[in-house]
Amino acid sequence: MKLNDDLEAKFNAQITLEFEASLVYRQLAIEMDLADLPGMATWLRRQADEEIVHANKFIDHLDARGNHPKIGDVSAGEVAPSQDPKQTFKTALHHEQRVSESIRELYRACSEAGDIDSNQLLNWFMSEQIEEEATVDEIVGRLEMTGDDGPGLLRLDAELGKRPQSGTEN
Repeated sequence: MKLNDDLEAKFNAQITLEFEASLVYRQLAIEMDLADLPGMATWLRRQADEEIVHANKFIDHLDARGNHPKIGDVSAGEVAPSQDPKQTFKTALHHEQRVSESIRELYRACSEAGDIDSNQLLNWFMSEQIEEEATVDEIVGRLEMTGDDGPGLLRLDAELGKRPQSGTEN
């Protein structure tokens, strides 16, 4: 069943936001590379790749429903240059919260329009966003505990650098 024009526009806005999230994570990875924290940079690059996977899920959903997926203007402009790991991950958490709220709004719009065919996809995303916010929030908490402890920061950096690569076409 094809989505109405309003829902198609909302799904396309979500596609754009997912690509924006990828660019935000890429920029944050650059900041951590500049701070000589390669593990954190790796973690952030892997997250950037995951955001592309998310965009692709929305694209595939629109295509399967006979709609026209479209990527809008994408920017990582909200990222202020900072080589402070705690600030970097707080920025990531803020962006994840923004994405979560956008998905909740999309869910509400689909409910109001009676579009039950999107429920499975949106339920998956709701679970995913809970997990992503919790993960980034945990990293922020660990960075707050670490404070100015160099060895603790380097240990966390090494741990985050072990995140496996998954690619962008899952």
